[in-house]
Amino acid sequence: MATSAINNNNLDFLDPGMSVLVVGLGKTGLAAVKFFLQKGALVSVSDSSPRDTLDPKILTWLENNDVPCETGGHSVNRFTAVDLIFVSPGIPLTIEPLIEAKRCSIPVLGELAIAAHYLKTPVVGITGTNGKTTVTTLLGDIFRAGFEKVFVGGNIGTPLLEYISGPQDNDIVVAEISSFQLDTGGADNGLPFKVAVLLNISPDHLERYTSYAAYVDSKFKIFRAQSPDDFAVLNGDDPEIMNRRHLWPESRKFFFGRELADLAGAQIKDGKIILKNSSESALPDNMSGEEYDLSGTGLKNPPNLQNGAAAILAARLMGCRQKDIIQGLLSFKPLAHRMSLVAEIDGVRYIDDSKATNVGALYSAINAIDQPIILIAGGRDKGGDYSDLYEPVRRKVKQILLIGEAKDKMKRAFMAYADIETLETLQEAVVRAAELAAPGDIVLLSPACASFDMFKSYAERGDVFIRSVKAIKNRSTPKVEEHLSQ
Repeated sequence: MATSAINNNNLDFLDPGMSVLVVGLGKTGLAAVKFFLQKGALVSVSDSSPRDTLDPKILTWLENNDVPCETGGHSVNRFTAVDLIFVSPGIPLTIEPLIEAKRCSIPVLGELAIAAHYLKTPVVGITGTNGKTTVTTLLGDIFRAGFEKVFVGGNIGTPLLEYISGPQDNDIVVAEISSFQLDTGGADNGLPFKVAVLLNISPDHLERYTSYAAYVDSKFKIFRAQSPDDFAVLNGDDPEIMNRRHLWPESRKFFFGRELADLAGAQIKDGKIILKNSSESALPDNMSGEEYDLSGTGLKNPPNLQNGAAAILAARLMGCRQKDIIQGLLSFKPLAHRMSLVAEIDGVRYIDDSKATNVGALYSAINAIDQPIILIAGGRDKGGDYSDLYEPVRRKVKQILLIGEAKDKMKRAFMAYADIETLETLQEAVVRAAELAAPGDIVLLSPACASFDMFKSYAERGDVFIRSVKAIKNRSTPKVEEHLSQ
């Protein structure tokens, strides 16, 4: 193993000539390769995908830049012969080569650990089980109204390492942060966010974590590098968050939600967001008392009311002016496949919430609707506990139509709380929902599962739902998509 200036607890700098293995060749992995090459490192790559499934242009670029690329699996020898391993967010930390590398005291780090030492721009980080992309995108719109140059990326869009490799000449960085990124933030404290936002926590990715408690621990890592000059923004209505809010003492804590009692932050009331102090804590810059009316925006309904409150509070804490926040709120367009109205047919509204890939997202969707629901759900199970859904399903869901690998498990879970049918395809479920629906009903696609058993992504699943609904509207039979994986 080559000599390196890296020790296991702190990454002070990268020596030219040190050897770095990048694991995973997605967007973040490719950005990491370019970053380490820029720093003069000897870079190699390991990806589990077969070589013929990877982009040939990327493979050619790696070859032209003398970057060896192992494909079709990971070899222990390669992992234990380097100074540093960079792991992409999608790589489980439990694979044997990584475990063996750690036994050899080789640092295993991710994007946030590198950013902690090279990112020069003030950064707002957003994490949570649901709503991350919406709030990150919304904050980007808000900051663009008040700042000249804003970078939006991280877990969405452009990786942080791509920004760090450039001139870093933006006024602010807005970064969506996943639990997987937080897991590889480094043995030290990690990236110090000027404002760190924790939107909510509900069971998710339990196929990757040893327990729900481990997943929760991961989310709270977003606060660990903050100082008393930094701000934490937390969901005051989330019991899991509130139970842990005293566990880190450093940053100044403010809250958003409907039930803030004597907590300082952003109160949700009658479609408005009202900033308020508490008896023990005051918001900076005399912002208490400001009101933001979301009724004329794409954020007027739950859970986007909560997302709007979090974004408004984070933006004000970063020094954004009230008029710029209002401009950003008005310009924001809700993202696709997130409680999106597809059509109203014969008095029945069809809503696409394909992005709801976990139990918490389905819980929010059901609670945001007052009309009777015909629910289309199912897909690849992620290990979540469906018991939290029993009561809202009993109260609001008149029929459940289940598809995908999890349909039998979900049928057993919900059979005491709603009428259930299982179907083979999403198209068949949409047709059946149209047959069952009465005027005033909502047909809701909110799967509570991953899409990969039947689709390439949640977006493809949502697109198939949209086409199927449009076929119903045109009084034609939806065509089964030949490109869906089996």
